[in-house]
Amino acid sequence: MPVARLSVVVVSAGRPRALARCLTALSQLRSTRFEVIVVADADGLAVSCTLPMSDRLTLVPQEVENISAARNAGIAVAAGDVVAFIDDDAVPEPDWAEALLRGFDRPEVGAVTGPVLGRNGISLQWGRMVVDRQGRDRWLEAQASPVHGEVLKLHGTNMAVRRTCLTLTGGFDTGFKFYLDETDLALRLAAAGAQTRYLPAARVHHGFAASARRRADRVPLSLHDIGASSALFLRKHAPDAQETALDLLIADQRARLLRMARARRIGPAEMRSLMESLAAGIAEGRDRRSDVPTCPLAEPHAFVPLNIELPPEMIRRDGWLHRARMLRDQAAVDVAAGRPSALILLEPTPRKHRVEFTEGGWWEQRGGLFGPSDRAGARVQFWCYRSRVAAEWAGFFAA
Repeated sequence: MPVARLSVVVVSAGRPRALARCLTALSQLRSTRFEVIVVADADGLAVSCTLPMSDRLTLVPQEVENISAARNAGIAVAAGDVVAFIDDDAVPEPDWAEALLRGFDRPEVGAVTGPVLGRNGISLQWGRMVVDRQGRDRWLEAQASPVHGEVLKLHGTNMAVRRTCLTLTGGFDTGFKFYLDETDLALRLAAAGAQTRYLPAARVHHGFAASARRRADRVPLSLHDIGASSALFLRKHAPDAQETALDLLIADQRARLLRMARARRIGPAEMRSLMESLAAGIAEGRDRRSDVPTCPLAEPHAFVPLNIELPPEMIRRDGWLHRARMLRDQAAVDVAAGRPSALILLEPTPRKHRVEFTEGGWWEQRGGLFGPSDRAGARVQFWCYRSRVAAEWAGFFAA
């Protein structure tokens, strides 16, 4: 039988609007078996208190800007059998919670992860992947298995771990303030004998919002944490290969920045500053302390599900893009009344489609009547309006 209850931990710093969007999407999950724990800065806690479901959220102040420490703080108050993690700039599809819980139907499964879709809501950002002891990852075909030294990669914005496994192996290593934190955990779980599963039906949409470390267009503002976490990770998991792997990291990051420079997204001075931040991070990481705390058991408290009952069935509307204002107004009324809503907005062009969960709280797919909604499809397609809408609704949230 699947495990009974899920605790969802959301860590947030500096992105209160994104956090509100994430929590709204969580409130529309088709499950009554999950609670939500928000570990956030003052702005994040403040916006959480303004939401309709605020009385059913567990709020924890984020003491330091360290994602591993924040996740550990969430684990410490979690009352579920499984603890899931999602980033504040991501949203889950409606069946996410139940899909995660179904993944733990065998006792040997200690962790699960699933697809992460990119900004267009259609293309796969991260899928079934493996990672080795040097932190190098690669895509894995559906029927293939990891080779010796590799484990299935946990995607930090879409993963869940059995609580007993967290207690056994400890929480997140707080030496990883950002980057490679979930990979370190994946290797420790594998060493403890826990299996990891990839669940195609447990899908999350990830926005890659701006943060203290990157711009909205994903140009980095600093590479310090990447350098520091990489040096610590290699000390822990591949000490004999540390120098070779760090040289490769430096070369990879330089090549990445050169591509950005050729695209005129950064200038020479920015590139020089970023490479200096990487070097400074590596130097710090060589001496940074690794600290895996004993994962505390939850304090005795009642499990407070975010949803007392299942949300109503999703209301679906479609129309031409010139009617978008009216349709969005109707969707906003639905959401305010607690009714999940989705829109398909078409225009008579071959424009590619996008899917997003809006800040208003509804799902919205936009694109051309003759454009592809599957990036593998033909660039120009021929449809009539009704058949196109029917086909898109049939594929909505299909894994």
